[in-house]
Amino acid sequence: MQPIDIVSRALKDIGALEAGENPTPEAAQDAFDMLNDMLDQWSNEDMMVFYKNEIIFPVVAGQTQYTIGPGGQIGAIVTGSISGTTLTLTGISSGGVSVGQTLAGTGIAAGTTIVAMLTGAGGNINEVGTYTVNISQTVASTTINAYYQRPLTLNSAFVRINTNSNGMPIVNGGLDYPVAVLNIEDYEMIGLKTLNGPWPKAIYYQPSETLGNFYVWPNPAQGEMHVFVDQIFSRYTTLYDTITLPQGYTMALRWCLAERLMPMYGKASGTQASMITGFAAQAKSTIKRTNMRPMQTARFSDALLSGRQRDAGWILTGGFFR
Repeated sequence: MQPIDIVSRALKDIGALEAGENPTPEAAQDAFDMLNDMLDQWSNEDMMVFYKNEIIFPVVAGQTQYTIGPGGQIGAIVTGSISGTTLTLTGISSGGVSVGQTLAGTGIAAGTTIVAMLTGAGGNINEVGTYTVNISQTVASTTINAYYQRPLTLNSAFVRINTNSNGMPIVNGGLDYPVAVLNIEDYEMIGLKTLNGPWPKAIYYQPSETLGNFYVWPNPAQGEMHVFVDQIFSRYTTLYDTITLPQGYTMALRWCLAERLMPMYGKASGTQASMITGFAAQAKSTIKRTNMRPMQTARFSDALLSGRQRDAGWILTGGFFR
């Protein structure tokens, strides 16, 4: 399926095209622009997003702010090659791999992004392996910089501790601790934002306009951050890109695009308009039911963890923090 197929079907649904007709280049481009604008809106719409990205980055001792987005500090450096739409990773120097990352390197086409996992599982589990990219190309093995898109919001986070206080690796791959996600008011209430600590216990996200900013607290000595954000729908570059979305999205794209094109053409009758609006609403509600998150289990609030609250820090220090 390609964007031109969605555009053609939507125009036929509203009566702007007859069966067997193809849209003019001008009409196709107008509808294509509307399709991309609609996808931008869906990235902001609750439960339309089907994938939660796990963004991984090591904390730097003494650093409390990290930027994310094209050209930001957070990303991955990997070694790999591309054949067709298959990216084969053979090594990861830093960071983690995730769907939605933009790739840059020698011979890689501009706008190349990871759209699906194959044998590679992303995150910290079997990172090497194969992934699907959106642009078919041939690239010999090279060093690749993989950048995350700027997230719209931050859902949750945890920190992984891989070494003890003596710098020795922790058995079985480290320990994970929850990290509280703060809003701006909670972050402002922290009096000493540069307070030193063993690892981050709280995080605040400021989206900004082009680059996002993560602020961690307290000032960490070690740790590997794992933050979870909603995947952003990628804008299509041409009418002939490949659409890679889960089941149900193709129908939603078709009917929702038709709904938005009706005012532009004024071809649909009252009955058609009612039918198209109903189909669009039904397609979106079906997707939202599928993407609806389970209710979070109740637990003690950790929004503003203090030094007196007990945690498992004794594993590293020999006693609870005071």
